[in-house]
Formats: sequence, structure tokens, C-alpha cells
Amino acid sequence: MNLISIDNPNISELLIYQQLRDNAFTKDNAFIADSSKVVNLILETEIEVKSIFATQTYYDEFSTLIATRNIPKLYVATKEIMQTIVGHKVHHNVMLHGIRPAQTSLNQLDQQIVMLDNITSSENVGSIARSAAALGIHSYLLPQQGPHPFGRRALRVSMGHVSRLKTHLYDDIVNTLQELKNQGYTIYAAEITENSTPLSKVKVADKWVLLMGHEGDGISKEILTLCSEVVHIEMEANVKSFNVAVAASILMYTFKFS
Repeated sequence: MNLISIDNPNISELLIYQQLRDNAFTKDNAFIADSSKVVNLILETEIEVKSIFATQTYYDEFSTLIATRNIPKLYVATKEIMQTIVGHKVHHNVMLHGIRPAQTSLNQLDQQIVMLDNITSSENVGSIARSAAALGIHSYLLPQQGPHPFGRRALRVSMGHVSRLKTHLYDDIVNTLQELKNQGYTIYAAEITENSTPLSKVKVADKWVLLMGHEGDGISKEILTLCSEVVHIEMEANVKSFNVAVAASILMYTFKFS
């Protein structure tokens, strides 16, 4: 490995590690990943990597994995220098600068899809991605205007597993739901309504989309009318709802293995 030693924090090539905050965008769709678990998972994919910024300890431990990739720049520094450059305390010993993979077209997604409608939390986007990957649901459909799955926080919460999913970002939910129905998907909306079906009673189709709504407002009546069936998770009467990421995990598990 040809490591580039950094002892001066004023290196322009490393500014992206400081400037590319959560959900920030660059013209080349760059992203930053943190921690060895996340970085190593990305290194096992074909995602383009522009550079790694790490301590000598990281390079010593994972030299074999790094050698499998042709990475243009491998920067090495002390943790103190890393913290000076990124502008905050670092709880890990490696960061990665990569390029977000091209999204998968709608007609190339799998027969089982988890879809988000107006989710606002990067943590929930990452948590749902991690659960989907764990349960073998490999297609993730998200709104263009929401937190990006390769945003810094979402990627970290997913433990890097979002890199293993087929992702598609849609512009118009109405048109997207109609196109999915045209492709033969059954659309299940997760919401509590007067006529929603208890999860234990749902007959899950072979080809389905699970739609999860806003953390507070849920799914609008307009969107619910476009769905094939509305499903709710049975719970105690004095508990209003689950966290959306928890609810998604329960629903995905049931849909996958029912």
C-alpha cells in the first residue's frame, strides 16, 4: 500500500471529509462513510471509492481487504489530526470518500419492496435499510426529496447495509404507485384506519410493496386510496403506535415469512 502521510490539517484534498455533512450533495454524488464496519462493507461491493482517511492501525488490520480494491488515495494520520480536519471528535479510526451508486430503475426492483412516503429522519431511513437487508428484502424505494440512503447518518445507522440494497428515488408518489400496480405489485400501506386489516389476518401476495408513512402524520387519505390494502399491527389500546422503523421491521418479517 502506498500510504499518503498527513501531518498538516490544511490539506485541500481532505476538506470533503469536513464539508460533506449529512444529506449534503456534490456534483459527482459523493458520500462519506464512517467506522470500520461500514467502510469494510462498502469495500466488499463495487461502489467507487475515491479515498480512505484512516489511522495506521486501520491499515495494518485490514490491509488484505484494502488490497482487493484499486483506491486512488490512501491517507494516513493520527486520530488527533483526523479530528482537527473533520472538525469534531472521532469515535472511529477510518473514513471513506465514495461515489453513490446509480439507482436501480423501477422495473428492475425485486418482487418484495419496502417503500417510504415522506419519512423525515435519516436514522429511520438507515434503520429500515438495515432491517430490510437482514430479512432479505433487497429493494428500497424512497422519495427524492427525503433523506438520502447514502447520507452520512443514514449510512452509519444502516451499518453500511444500504450499500447491499437496490435503491430507487421517486419524484411523484402517485405516479410511482400506479406504475407499481401496473407491474403487478400489491401495495400494502402501514396505517391504522377504521377498515385496516390486522397484521395477523393479512394474506400476503407473492409480489408486494410495503409502504411506510411519515413518523407523525402517517399516510394521507389520498395515498391510502391508491393502495391495495391498509394494514395495522395489533397493539395495546393505550399505546398509540410503534416507531416507524420498528413497525417496518415487524411488518417486513411477517410479510417475508408468512
